[in-house]
Amino acid sequence: MHSAVSSPAPEWLVVPDDANDLAPAVWPASAERDGEGELVIGGVSAGDLVRTYGTPLQVLDEAEVRRRASATRAAFDAAAEAHGTTARVYYAGKALLNTTLVRWVMDEGLNVDVCTGGELEVALAAGADAGRLGFHGNNKSVAELERAVEAGVGTIVIDSEIEIERLAAIVARGGSSQRVMLRVNSGVHAETHDFLATAHEDQKFGTPLSAAPALVARIREIAGLEFAGLHCHIGSQIFGVAGFRESAARVLDLHQELLSGGEIPQLNLGGGFGIAYTRADTPEPIERLAEGIVSAVAEGCAARGIRIPALSFEPGRAIVGNAGVTLYEVGTLKDVALETGSRRYVSVDGGMSDNARPALYGAQYSARLASRAGQGDPVLVRVVGKHCESGDVVVDHEYLPADIVPGDLLAVPATGAYCAPLSSNYNHIPRPPIVAVNAGESRVIVRGESLHDLLARDAGIAR
Repeated sequence: MHSAVSSPAPEWLVVPDDANDLAPAVWPASAERDGEGELVIGGVSAGDLVRTYGTPLQVLDEAEVRRRASATRAAFDAAAEAHGTTARVYYAGKALLNTTLVRWVMDEGLNVDVCTGGELEVALAAGADAGRLGFHGNNKSVAELERAVEAGVGTIVIDSEIEIERLAAIVARGGSSQRVMLRVNSGVHAETHDFLATAHEDQKFGTPLSAAPALVARIREIAGLEFAGLHCHIGSQIFGVAGFRESAARVLDLHQELLSGGEIPQLNLGGGFGIAYTRADTPEPIERLAEGIVSAVAEGCAARGIRIPALSFEPGRAIVGNAGVTLYEVGTLKDVALETGSRRYVSVDGGMSDNARPALYGAQYSARLASRAGQGDPVLVRVVGKHCESGDVVVDHEYLPADIVPGDLLAVPATGAYCAPLSSNYNHIPRPPIVAVNAGESRVIVRGESLHDLLARDAGIAR
């Protein structure tokens, strides 16, 4: 590969020697091209998937989800055991949640983290053991907390002083008990390779470290509440250990201070582990991340002369992100002349309604022809959706074969996390189905919507 010269492409995007290749870090391990050049995922060809389910189509590789879940659990188990403690891994359901996925990750030994009453009901409907659920959220209603306590949710993560009093009233009324953690803000913000450490927090989640001792004292006063420990989350799409190391040091200072009031069995350091969306992304292997983070905690505890607590972590994107691939059909093509070259706009039959992340965050994705192997020199493209919005971009910068034409199938990898959960009906476009693939078989795990479904919600239509 070589860098593009005098091109509107960003520096990180290189002209590929083969615009049909599949970068291993970005795609599911099962992704390959068959003898005809067609994309195959989980043993099922893109063409067969589209003929059966249509486009747009969100495809989830079951084996990839299970492999990553199992590898993550094993990595943290091994790292914790090496330092004389234990670790729990909670799958962060906000990344993608449905009953089938809950069963997959729980089969592989993960617990599940939810953050709304709706997510809680999905997990319970999947048959999840409520004791293996954690419940987050900055504005959990009384009704949601009542349901969580009634269901026997293993841990509720308290986000504010108000939630302490709400839970106090709930457990008093029911004569029940509830295990809780307190979310704190360490002042560390991490994103990809960089992190920023500040003295103050200005965000909606958690409580400042300085306010935590009084809140923990109040929790310990309430007979029905069991204080299990501190929780801290520092960001998302994190590639290194440095931010976790700094955050752990700050939280351990508080942990040590609180030990004078009683045992603290657990410390939750959140998730946010990054994945590769493009070949330029280089996330740390989960084994190296696990060892680095757990070592930092062990070293911090040793320096303070305290016992290392049981640890817990909450990856979501790292489990499902690269297991997802979205298939589209190419509609129109448009070449646009620019001062430094040209760009081909490739319009597809979905867009920001099924992947809002580029519009919301400027997220970068990759793309490849899926129905065949293309020919000709790579051309710079921008893949866009069909919505009436100039920010409706699916893939901002990519090189695709020059012979791309309307009717081709296009695949966008790494769409397993935060695409379906953020989907919408913008411009009255139905949300696509989610189809699981595994060992040459496919099945719908979340039904797609139809125009009839959308019209059925309009109360102004005569019945």
